[in-house]
Amino acid sequence: MSSVAPAPTVPEPLESPEERQTGRRVAQTTTTRRIVGVIVLAVALAITVVMSLAVGAKSTPWSTVFESFLSYDRELTDHLIVRELRVPRTALGLLVGAALGAAGALMQGVTRNPLADPGLLGVNAGAAFAVVLAIWAFGVSTVLGLVWFAFIGAAIASVAVYLLGTVGRGGATPVRLALAGAALASLLGALTGAVTLLDQATLDQFRFWAVGSLSGRPPEVGWQILPFVVVGLLLAVAVARQLNAMALGDEAARSLGTKINTTRAFSVLSITLLCGCAVAAAGPIGFVGLVVPHMMRVAFGPDQRWLIPASAFAGAALILFCDTLGRIVARPGEIQVGIMTAAIGGPVFVILVRRVRMAQL
Repeated sequence: MSSVAPAPTVPEPLESPEERQTGRRVAQTTTTRRIVGVIVLAVALAITVVMSLAVGAKSTPWSTVFESFLSYDRELTDHLIVRELRVPRTALGLLVGAALGAAGALMQGVTRNPLADPGLLGVNAGAAFAVVLAIWAFGVSTVLGLVWFAFIGAAIASVAVYLLGTVGRGGATPVRLALAGAALASLLGALTGAVTLLDQATLDQFRFWAVGSLSGRPPEVGWQILPFVVVGLLLAVAVARQLNAMALGDEAARSLGTKINTTRAFSVLSITLLCGCAVAAAGPIGFVGLVVPHMMRVAFGPDQRWLIPASAFAGAALILFCDTLGRIVARPGEIQVGIMTAAIGGPVFVILVRRVRMAQL
């Protein structure tokens, strides 16, 4: 019998030296850009922290700010202002900004929608409706009391959106989550408006919370939301690698071993913790979760392992900058940080859309 000769193997095309050199140059450029971005973020965050501690209705020299930490004297008014008033406010701004920035990057990655922000899952609407109910039905008037109602409302709204998005075949797809979030937000917004129209006193108190502010919050608020923010950030970093795979499409992600539904579930949980805490503590602050991820994507690229931490740091710096600027332009009063983020974030986002090609998600 004649033996059949094996089919000749076709060698894989070898990468040319020019292609290898081009790949190395691209990798070096990306690494350099990320290192520069980390340095810029660290410097910007340090400057905004010092500015937040030094600027207010009564300006404090930077040297006095450092002295209040190195040699604290309760008899000095400037030391008391820095330590008792501005340090808790700055710490709260860091937590809220980091939570909103990371939640925005995570939301855009999960939905693959460049216009997504943390409020897309109905978090803001759920928190707002819970606050209105707390004021109207239970007579809650303290910030510490409203924080827990807002957080519970945000959590319930996020769970409801996720359950609605999982109904039917295919599970919780990005389109279903977005549609469920928009529908629930519209419903809760209508209910919130109805309650505030029925009771003028509720409307007056609700407006103070709904404008978005870091002022008037007791130091205990920061300690209350700290564990939830930490857990939310850890979850966001943990799912970053899986989100990179999901950016290729669900089928490609499954072929790489990614558990799509599990990743989306943990992502929604992280967004709920981060955005729920931020909204509960400071009210609905817009544009941070929308603008910051796009700015960081220009510097760090679409890799979620870099984008999510960078967005957290940049969000913290932006919140502190807007809060400080609001105290400068209206001195001796102040403009609330929610108004300042909208005034600054809107034009910045328009510039990003017009001059920078938005990355495909």
